[in-house]
Amino acid sequence: MPSTFSQAFPPAPTFTEKNVGNLEGKVFIVTGAASGVGYELAKLLYGQNGHVYVAARSSEAKVAWLLCSSTWRTFPPSRRPPMNFLQKEDRLDVLVHNAGVMTPPADSKDKLGHDLEMATNCLGPFLLNHLLEPILIRTAQAQSTPDHVRIVWLSSMITASVPPGGIQFDEKSGSPKVLKNAMQNYMQSKVGNLFLASEAAKRLGRQGVISMSVNPGLMKTELQRHSPKMQSVIMGILFKPPLFGAYSELFAALSPNITAKHNGGFIIPWGRFGDIPSTSRKGSSRSRRAVPGLRKSSGAGARRRQNVISEVWCMRAAG
Repeated sequence: MPSTFSQAFPPAPTFTEKNVGNLEGKVFIVTGAASGVGYELAKLLYGQNGHVYVAARSSEAKVAWLLCSSTWRTFPPSRRPPMNFLQKEDRLDVLVHNAGVMTPPADSKDKLGHDLEMATNCLGPFLLNHLLEPILIRTAQAQSTPDHVRIVWLSSMITASVPPGGIQFDEKSGSPKVLKNAMQNYMQSKVGNLFLASEAAKRLGRQGVISMSVNPGLMKTELQRHSPKMQSVIMGILFKPPLFGAYSELFAALSPNITAKHNGGFIIPWGRFGDIPSTSRKGSSRSRRAVPGLRKSSGAGARRRQNVISEVWCMRAAG
């Protein structure tokens, strides 16, 4: 696997909008695209004639904002908008789970009391994915060329600050613990994105859907808005513009080099194949054992129960 240094300071991107071609007729959803990497990715896709839906919230009104374009539409990431999407569209080629939050103020919660980072970075994407899986499968099965329908999960440079075991689950509730170390709490949600990408690959791979996780790289974005001032200054000097992170996601979403053999894999900046560290792979099995109902069984039955537990948890989070 490329070194941490190589991920922090990668070579120039080799897969950009110049390599994409005409995307006319293809439908995309990009979450968290009000600014930063998601915004840049949506522009890249739209610039190549893609039909782009943007899931975003404005910073002022906390509601969906609409760009004045016939083919660039927005909706907030909740249950009703995906249902509206399904009434309008008969295909979905790429779903990009880009939305995220990092190190918000201590004890930040969503409206149902879940840790804000885990709710935003894992629960929301899981629910959205659950609602859109049928149309992704139908699109993949209707394709004449394989490996073009994809799900992209935004992770991070998970070699650093990852808590032991990847995600630390509470033995009684089965929910992830809220860790006192702010960066570890964030990183366990990013490991969660790796797990979600891997599980989606296992469940949907035989039906033609590719699921990839991505370390987009170190960029100057709104993600660091809660960081200490000095840390933000250093980030501003060393980090790249968000367009570079969009190239990482673009590679995962559209590169022809990604095939079924890469399903569940990990993409690193600015569009290269990487490997998931062994500590995170081991953490996946440990985390499953910490979920009630999964400790004493394995195989298909355990996997079904795991999916039920995850779905109930995520449905509760969505309200």
